[in-house]
Amino acid sequence: MTGDLLIRSVRPWPNAPGAPLVDVLCRDGRTAAFGADLDPPPGTAVVDGRGGVLLPAFTDAHAHLDSTRLGLPFRPHSAGDGLAELIDNDRRNWRAAEASVAQRATHTLGRTIAFGATHVRSHAQVDVDSGLEKLEGVLAAREEHAGRAHVEVVAFPQCGILREKGTAELLDAALRAGADLVGGLDPAGYDRDPVRHLDVVFGLAEKHQRGVDVHLHDAGTLGAFQVELICERVRALGMQGQVTISHAFALSTVDVERQRELVERLAELDVAVTTVAPGVRDPLPLQLLRWAGVRLGLGQDGIRDYWSPYGNGDMLDRAWQLAYRNGFRRDELVEMCVDIATRGGASVLGRALGLTEGSPADLVVVPGDTVTAAVMDRAPRTLVVHEGRVVAADGQVV
Repeated sequence: MTGDLLIRSVRPWPNAPGAPLVDVLCRDGRTAAFGADLDPPPGTAVVDGRGGVLLPAFTDAHAHLDSTRLGLPFRPHSAGDGLAELIDNDRRNWRAAEASVAQRATHTLGRTIAFGATHVRSHAQVDVDSGLEKLEGVLAAREEHAGRAHVEVVAFPQCGILREKGTAELLDAALRAGADLVGGLDPAGYDRDPVRHLDVVFGLAEKHQRGVDVHLHDAGTLGAFQVELICERVRALGMQGQVTISHAFALSTVDVERQRELVERLAELDVAVTTVAPGVRDPLPLQLLRWAGVRLGLGQDGIRDYWSPYGNGDMLDRAWQLAYRNGFRRDELVEMCVDIATRGGASVLGRALGLTEGSPADLVVVPGDTVTAAVMDRAPRTLVVHEGRVVAADGQVV
């Protein structure tokens, strides 16, 4: 349900220190006017932005709501080294959580919204151990917050597709049960057969007419080879604009010439990329990707789960991490990270956010006199607006 709203006294981005405050009028779920001392139409709710910076809503373009333990007692990290050990550690522990998948996902999604992200793509593990239980938990969280956020769910084969008989059939069932996209995981490095793995992923995508989002941790030459294989499938099936490569570590672990070739191919076929600003990998070539026109989003990945003790649900905090990991200091580069965390991520989800008349009224007000100041301070969000309705204020969902 969309709404009518007048937000008083904000600094729409881009803004300069000392710029005059303006009001923003939202009608029928869209921004209708920007100006000083606007008069609200009869029946319009009026809220105070208190001089904060107005941004498009954040987008968490890569989450794992099914695995979160945010809000539960802290558990020391117990996994060994390597991807396989992280996967197995989750399997050993997830059923011992103090709350159900649905309860945990609902809580973390609520915190994510309270921090200003009203667009989320969450992966939900589908395998022979958990069946569709984790998917159902994430779908329940989406339903609980249906009026507060747009949430996409990926049927994600966290344990590979080819290693265990029955996984492909479960992915098929997950798409019939409500998943929006089909996922994949390191077709070569983990499943050891990239052609068969991608046969399943893209076969299901074609069958159900859904998008694709593949985790690709494989780096260097092996990862680059798989980027090319994915692009070949996109071209052959005419799936431009419907495929995302998550992590894409290959882009930061090949030489400059090879990197440019891969980025140009991604741009040509409109294959999107998401990053989580990881702490142990070289950062992706953000500027090169954006200059080439590749849709690029940012996500939080796992939040306080059996993979990692990090994460708090705050996409502004993750934008700070992206800027920090890249060594950015100039305002325009810090603001680029915010753009990746807002409009960039929305574009990965096939949605267009902005701060122009007619744009969706999905907005967040952050205390601060400039965007960079807001990133550095990361104060509780003054207001979070979804489709013209206030869904959170002062760090709490309403």
